[in-house]
Amino acid sequence: MWIIFAILAALCFGLRGILYHYTSQLPLSRTVLLCGVFSMGALICGAAAVLSGQPWTTSALVGIQMGVFSFVANASMFKGFAVGKASLVAIITALPAVLVVAGAYVMWGEALKYTQLAAFVVIVSGILLVRYSNDLSLKNLQGAQWGLLSLVMFACNDLSGSWSTKLAAPLFPTLFFMFTSGSVCYGIWWMKDRFARKSFSMAAAASDVSVAAVEVSVTAAAKSWSERRTFLTGMLVGTTNAVGMMMIVTAFDLGKTGLVSAVTALNVLIVLLYTRFVVKERFTRLEVTGMACAFGGILFLRLVG
Repeated sequence: MWIIFAILAALCFGLRGILYHYTSQLPLSRTVLLCGVFSMGALICGAAAVLSGQPWTTSALVGIQMGVFSFVANASMFKGFAVGKASLVAIITALPAVLVVAGAYVMWGEALKYTQLAAFVVIVSGILLVRYSNDLSLKNLQGAQWGLLSLVMFACNDLSGSWSTKLAAPLFPTLFFMFTSGSVCYGIWWMKDRFARKSFSMAAAASDVSVAAVEVSVTAAAKSWSERRTFLTGMLVGTTNAVGMMMIVTAFDLGKTGLVSAVTALNVLIVLLYTRFVVKERFTRLEVTGMACAFGGILFLRLVG
C-alpha cells in the first residue's frame, strides 16, 4: 500500500515542479512565491488538523525541523543554480534517496532485502540517467557545494518525515508546524530582500551617477508581478505541495524510508513528460533510457515488494 502513496506523492511533487517551471518564466520574486507556497500548506494542514480533531502533541514539533531543512534545501538549490552549472547541481540534488537509505539503516536499522535493494539501484540509476542527459562537464564544479548542502538537507527532511511517523506524531499538526516554520523563514528572507531593494534605491537616488540605474530598476519593477499577486500564485502552487507532503509522510509510515524516498524522486519524470508534450522539448536517448529504467524499477519493486 505504501507504494501507492509514494506514487501519489511523486505525482503531486511532479505537478508542483511543473508549476515551478512555469512560474520561473514569469517576472516574479521566487522568495515571495515560496512564502506563499508554504503559507498555503500551513493553512490547509492547520484546517485539516482542527477538522479531524488530531491532537497537538509535542511530537508534532518535529515538523519545525522539517520546515527548516526544507527551507535550507530549496534556498541552497536555487543558489547553486544561480552561481554554478545547473546540470551539475541537478545531478547532485537527485541523490537524497541514497543518503536516506544509509541514514535509515544507521538510525533505525532499516535494511533492504536484496530484491528491494536491486529495485532501489535501478530506480536511482534511471533518475541519474535523466539528470545526466543534460550537458555536463565536471571541469566546472562551481555551485557544487550548494548542491551538496541541498542534497543533505533534502535527505534530512525525508528522514525527519519518517522519524515523525516513528514518534507517532499526528500528521496534520506536524505538517502545520513544518509549513509554518518554512513560511517564517521565507518571510524573513522576503523582508530582507525588500529592505535591501529599498536601501539600494535610496542610495542610488542620492547619487547623480546612478540615475540611470534607478530608472532601469523602476522600469523592471513596473514590469514585475506585484508581491500580492506573486504570493497568491504561490498559495495556489502550495496546494500541490501540501497534498504531496501528506502522501509522502503516510508512505513513510507504511513502507521503508529509503524506498519511499526513491519512488517519490520519480517526480522529475513527471516534469520531463510535461516538457516533452507541452513545452515540445525532444527526449534524448539517455532520457528515454533513464525513464524506462526508472519505471522498470517501480514495476520490479511492485512485484517483489
